[in-house]
Amino acid sequence: MTPLTESAARSHVAGVCFKIGPPRLVGVEVEWFVHDDRCPDRPIAPERLHAALDALPLGGPDGTSLPSGSRLTLEPGGQVELSSPPADGLTACVADTRRDLGALRAAFAAQGLRLTGTGTDPLDRPRPMVLDHPRYLAMERHFDAAGPWGRIMMTDTASLQVCLDAGAADGPHAFERRWRLAHRLGPVLVAAFANSPLLDGRPTGYRSTRQTVWSRMDPTRTLAPAPDHGDPRESWAGYVLDAEVLCVRRHDDAPWTAPRGLTFRDWLRGAGERPPTLADLDYHRTTLFPPVRPRGHLELRMIDAQPGDGWIVPTALVTALLDDPVATDAAFAALEPLGPSPGEEDPRPPRSGLWRRAAGLATADPALRRAALACFAAADAALGRLPDAERLRATVAAFAERYPARGRCPADDQLDALRAGTRRTPPEEAAP
Repeated sequence: MTPLTESAARSHVAGVCFKIGPPRLVGVEVEWFVHDDRCPDRPIAPERLHAALDALPLGGPDGTSLPSGSRLTLEPGGQVELSSPPADGLTACVADTRRDLGALRAAFAAQGLRLTGTGTDPLDRPRPMVLDHPRYLAMERHFDAAGPWGRIMMTDTASLQVCLDAGAADGPHAFERRWRLAHRLGPVLVAAFANSPLLDGRPTGYRSTRQTVWSRMDPTRTLAPAPDHGDPRESWAGYVLDAEVLCVRRHDDAPWTAPRGLTFRDWLRGAGERPPTLADLDYHRTTLFPPVRPRGHLELRMIDAQPGDGWIVPTALVTALLDDPVATDAAFAALEPLGPSPGEEDPRPPRSGLWRRAAGLATADPALRRAALACFAAADAALGRLPDAERLRATVAAFAERYPARGRCPADDQLDALRAGTRRTPPEEAAP
């Protein structure tokens, strides 16, 4: 077997992580906590989760997915994730995902279970690890060495991830431009859709506790790459090689634990127990969790899970701003005042002062509120230019009026309900 060199590793990462071409496809990954309808504080036995999943009408295009092609996975704490297939445009993505979510909700309701869309579990209940795969055991050990944040992330957080094509080689849809906008847009998305003010049933002082948790984890795999005004493919390739190895796959019963402090670059230079392979490199990439992760397409990971069909609004907002060139220009202009603070030691998301303000204050921060409203206005105009998007446009406009226009975010609904003592779990909104 030919040894994997640093040069070959960098070239491979740069090539597979940014698929260059005109943007067309849209996808979304939606995570949910699962609660018992009658006893929400009770942990859900894995057997009940699997019974609900086994009752789903799998088939789809390949015989193993939901009717519209979405795939389901379980997260370490029992969260359920639905990953839509890449759809040809925003309206098709929304239609496909809503159809498959309907099937998922029905199957879980038949087991007396409900799906709760929040960035952190709002209830004080035991959340044991329900998966014992060697990957998750290695993750647990790696993150535990640096505090409780990794374990909280694995068992007590849920997100919404919007996935869009990386972009073209040049022009208004150039991949460098889309990469830059996705990062600049991040704090506005954190603020507008903050939906995790509680942990263990108590307020944390943050509107997006989930984002705060991510900001306190292993920086080699959760910070954005260092600012690079050149080719982001090169920046990303260096980031991948400099990230610590979280696990080493082994084909016997031995744990997958990796030596502490071992980066993939170190491994390539002979520091590991064996030479790494291309498969090891590709698996290593799946253990990196920056706010924007290139996987051939761009995966935006900074958005809290939303209640009900609230996932539609951030999906529509992000797609409109990145795929409509006029909206892209307007978004860049709106976000320009949100530059890094002078003299800031590490302005990289999500540890920068701006991202911390977004997680703490959300759109109660005046600058973030102004930028959010300008971005929503640009998206509104873009959706007006998109065929058959009238309903989506109205849904996005209603959210803007309900939340950022009033300096609020979904987290404020949870806090209001907690003060009033009227709900034990967040409400699931009616489908828009």
